[in-house]
Amino acid sequence: MIENFPVQTGSPPAEFAAGLRLRKLLAEPQPCYLMGAHDGLSARIAAEAGFTGIWASGLCMSTALGARDSDEVSWGELLDLTARVVEGGGLPVLVDADTGYGNFNTARRVAARAQRLGAAGICMEDKVFPKMTSYFGDSHPLAPIGEMCTKIAACRDRVDAEFVLVARTEALIAGAGLAEALRRAEAYRQAGADAIFIHSRQRTIDEIAEFTKEWAGRLPLVIAPTTYHTVAKATFAELGIAAVIWANQAMRASVAAMRQVCRTLLTDGASAVEPSIASLSEVFALMGYQDLAVDEAHYSALAKKWVDS
Repeated sequence: MIENFPVQTGSPPAEFAAGLRLRKLLAEPQPCYLMGAHDGLSARIAAEAGFTGIWASGLCMSTALGARDSDEVSWGELLDLTARVVEGGGLPVLVDADTGYGNFNTARRVAARAQRLGAAGICMEDKVFPKMTSYFGDSHPLAPIGEMCTKIAACRDRVDAEFVLVARTEALIAGAGLAEALRRAEAYRQAGADAIFIHSRQRTIDEIAEFTKEWAGRLPLVIAPTTYHTVAKATFAELGIAAVIWANQAMRASVAAMRQVCRTLLTDGASAVEPSIASLSEVFALMGYQDLAVDEAHYSALAKKWVDS
């Protein structure tokens, strides 16, 4: 796939482990799959399901906070939630950092704080701040290339070398065309990006396929096939995609399930929903209540030992 993507070996310090784990995933010969998560619970479920990495989705976290994905909540609020995602899943987390929330200075502050929280990297997109989610409406103005490049460079100067910087170009979303997408991606590569997120909301993968052919493996490519979801996974491998993000399916599933349960409870009562929802014992197992009981027994024994000594 990407022959020269830098991957370090050995036993890294703990604070570098997340970034190195994500770099290793991006360098694998087959695409890695990052599951979108919006809180500690969804991150834990993703890890339990067998995913090897997590996408801390701006859309999903904004939705979980009761806000729209149009920079209605602050980057501090989203990173507070990201910390729960990092802790809950125990997997390398790529953080959706939107546009960097302003200029180079805010972008590098976001990157530095994400690293301190234990995230593996951030992804920034090249739209004008404040931005609108890519899946709504037709107004998606792009920021000047130089502005995006300064954000990437400032982040690269602020974070450790292992921390992954993904540059997301919205040129296809904005209708600017393939040539502009390629021009922007190359500029972001030169500015210090570690991977390129090429975004499309077409129903087919044709735009992505054209881009990958012209890009020719200059950096790992990341995609989110939300709208072209019928594409077979084998196609992603054939195109040389490094990472596929299932960006918002878990959040949308939770919306559908909670809506149905609320409606059924209101009309038919609890007996109508109990057979189809997770039992409390399942929830307790997922959250590791038994581990807490074991630890409690261990420390209670220590306490007794110290009292008796």
